Amino acid sequence: MNPDMNTRLDKLLDQVEKPARYVGEEVGAISKAHTPDMGTMAFCFPDTYEIAMSHLGMKVLYDIVNRAPHLLCERVCMPWVDMADLLRQENLPLFSLETRTPLDQFQVVGFTLQYEMSYTNILEMLDLGHIPVKCSDRAEDAPIVIAGGPCAFNPEPLAAFVDAFVIGDGESATPQVMELVREKRAQHASRADILWALAQLPGVYVPLFYETAYHEDGTLASFTPTRPDVPARVRKRVEIDLDNAPFPESMVVPYAETVHDRIVLEIMRGCTRGCRFCQAGMLYRPVRERSVDKLMDLAEKLVAATGYDEISLSSLSSGDYSCLQELVTRLMERFKDQRVGLSLPSMRLDSLIKQTLEETSEVRKSGLTLAPEAGTQRLRDVINKGVTEQDLHNAVSDAFQSGWSSVKLYFMLGLPTETDEDLLAIGDLAKQVEDAYYAVPKGQRAPGLRITASASTFVPKPFTPFQWAAQDTLPEIGRKQAVLRSALKRKSTAFNWHEPELSFLEACFARGDRRLGDVLYAAWQRGCRLDGWQQHFKYVEWMAAFNDCGQDPAFYANRERSRDELLPWDFIDAGVTKRFLLRELDNALQGIVTPDCRQGCQGCGLTAFPGVCEQ
Repeated sequence: MNPDMNTRLDKLLDQVEKPARYVGEEVGAISKAHTPDMGTMAFCFPDTYEIAMSHLGMKVLYDIVNRAPHLLCERVCMPWVDMADLLRQENLPLFSLETRTPLDQFQVVGFTLQYEMSYTNILEMLDLGHIPVKCSDRAEDAPIVIAGGPCAFNPEPLAAFVDAFVIGDGESATPQVMELVREKRAQHASRADILWALAQLPGVYVPLFYETAYHEDGTLASFTPTRPDVPARVRKRVEIDLDNAPFPESMVVPYAETVHDRIVLEIMRGCTRGCRFCQAGMLYRPVRERSVDKLMDLAEKLVAATGYDEISLSSLSSGDYSCLQELVTRLMERFKDQRVGLSLPSMRLDSLIKQTLEETSEVRKSGLTLAPEAGTQRLRDVINKGVTEQDLHNAVSDAFQSGWSSVKLYFMLGLPTETDEDLLAIGDLAKQVEDAYYAVPKGQRAPGLRITASASTFVPKPFTPFQWAAQDTLPEIGRKQAVLRSALKRKSTAFNWHEPELSFLEACFARGDRRLGDVLYAAWQRGCRLDGWQQHFKYVEWMAAFNDCGQDPAFYANRERSRDELLPWDFIDAGVTKRFLLRELDNALQGIVTPDCRQGCQGCGLTAFPGVCEQ
């Protein structure tokens, strides 16, 4: 950015809320010179700085790319509405935090897709960065727009806006994509040639080379490559050896408060439990662990580099990490004198957590979060949760005896086969938690019991056994929320719920096809942005956008799919087979629990991936 633009930008910082979002120059930030031989990427997070800087994936890829001598990665976050409007008013481009380089000056512009309701932010950021929003409108020298993350496993709603999608783990794929683009740009290759070369990389999907057709009833009739030299199916990328996969030894320390101000250590990736609603549990298979020695080494370096006083042990199910007790004991012994605490998100109710709770509480106590998901054992068996009321009782009793007084309970509302009896049972579980607290003698328990019960609306997701299920209609979701609100009306219990309209749209885009690209574009033109923030969510405008495009949102959210329907994401090989998912759907409807695959292979299909599963 030239000096004049820099001066103009500095003046804007006095006019916006939280200017620290846009300043950069934090401890740990990496700034490299933009030289002609450099491959450059803007890592774009389609939400605000506070959320972006809490995301581990951005920290990992930022570190990996910047380690390479001929590559650089800089961060770009979705600006708040005040800054976005000022940038347009002053005709200033959206810029990177490290060097204030305009977005359209990077070779690669990459987005992480964590949440469907951030899609309008992608369009907004491209437009603010002076990049044509639609792929078809981009000039030869425009950046190559890529995207990855869990939502990339159904890329079709974004096919008109993203040039290439990276499916699966990104540690090796991202620098490989960047090196290819750098080399092709140096050879003055055409944009079409660059995209064709990207389509040859394992795990990379380029929508330009595929076409769709639809039946009269609106369902997908065909999905076919337009040329013979691109793959008919795209297989996800998998990092097999986490111990040798790159992980940052330093992290950017924000000046502003973020959602998670702490060190995050990914102790394992994947989950073997097989919860039937959980997309992450299917997409991130197989389970891969980092060794205790490796994690201790990383913790040592990250504490020294960042000064953080909390380490979060991150995974989909931390209690399943095979060496959890050893790791917790060693971390506490090493960092207790420095007053560095530990937090353990994603602990299952049936984990052996009593000793872990006692050890992690020696420095400080954070709130305990548990996820029963459903109120009755019948429904927990339907979703393959595999935990019991006794597990909940044991977990909270251990916590209260160890000095905890704050418990968060997470549930889902609208799960397949759910009845009002299942909802009312959630109130019974909250009462049991309260009883467990008061069962601890008054002189031994911590004061101030706080129970927070949160109920999110079930959203059917691709590559899960419930990908064929219908989401409840909005009136039914509202009715069920009222039932649950009444069941949880207790002095010690607070009830939180998600806006059903937001979950309705999430379901549309989670299972959407290419036609939803028109709806997304129309909604953005109507002013929709920052949809995940309640104060900016414009449901009326979204419904108008669907109407403008002649699309029915209920077709996507509230319709049960037939088992032989061609699904928009069927061309992606995520490891788990359709045969396995259908078998799991049948087991769900019969209330049959499928064992953890660590107890024996359940035939999900991942053995077709060389080296990922032990036989």
